[in-house]
Amino acid sequence: MNAQILPLISASITHPLDRTTLVQSALQVVETEARAIDLLKSRIDDNFLRACQLMFDCAGRVVVSGMGKSGHIARKIAATLASTGTPAFFVHPGEASHGDLGMITQKDVVLALSNSGETDELLTILPLIRRQGIPLIAMSGNDDSTLARLADVHLDVSVPAEACPLGLAPTASTTAALVMGDALAVALLEARGFTADDFARSHPAGSLGRRLLLHISDVMHAGDQVPKVGADSSLSEALVEMSRKGLGMTAVVGADDTLLGVFTDGDLRRALDDHEVDLRTTPLTRLMTTKAKTITPDKLAIEAARLMEDFKIHALLVVDDSNRLVGALNIHDLLRARVV
Repeated sequence: MNAQILPLISASITHPLDRTTLVQSALQVVETEARAIDLLKSRIDDNFLRACQLMFDCAGRVVVSGMGKSGHIARKIAATLASTGTPAFFVHPGEASHGDLGMITQKDVVLALSNSGETDELLTILPLIRRQGIPLIAMSGNDDSTLARLADVHLDVSVPAEACPLGLAPTASTTAALVMGDALAVALLEARGFTADDFARSHPAGSLGRRLLLHISDVMHAGDQVPKVGADSSLSEALVEMSRKGLGMTAVVGADDTLLGVFTDGDLRRALDDHEVDLRTTPLTRLMTTKAKTITPDKLAIEAARLMEDFKIHALLVVDDSNRLVGALNIHDLLRARVV
């Protein structure tokens, strides 16, 4: 068998695919699908507005369903709706006939996708959906189909031709349906006044979620982990505290932990370079930085990163509204939290 396969592999290496033909084919696909999308502009009409209104007024969830390639697009549309402020989920039409139809309630709206509008699995469950008075939005390429006739609103996503040269594989038609789904989601997003903060709450594990949801209080060191010494502490006591807590600095506090200043590695280097400073006798309060850069625990962690970058520092002290020390953090804490 290996003797039969090796000549085929060798032939494919010595006779590469024709570059010109590949490029022409790919460009034809892009042009065909671009035309299909361009046609959608004229279909952002009253039907589109009615579909938006039904979904906006929905007290339950938008249930998106489709079979085959339309099913894949339906899943993506449901995911996009859910992440942009319109609660939605996907129901497989075949599974719906075997119990999953119970997932759909009278408070929901159904968005059904079928290019032909005659998908058997969808048509089987539609009478039951209609009987319950559940609003039905259809998205298909045939406005005279059974699905279109049964729907409260029909969104026309027909295309002149598929990008597949055989006219068989769903290509331009699935692209058109996907774009129409995105148009619905974004229109509803803006209608709801959906913000970046709202988006982050749907994406807590993503980089945007971390930037918009993580606060200083979530990443800072607190309690015994905060490096601090009193105003009457010696330089050696400050160095021991800095080494023990490992943040490259220590706060210098007065009564009730009121922040007086900060002593950092930089302050130590400057003191060592100053021949007029006697490290054994000079009070720590003369060596510390009195105008320490601080942040409050309610601020976003990304704001700490901006402060560190702007002032070329690697650590911050966290204080409350009364300037009392409540925490500390450095750049490594932000890196671990993947804020930067």
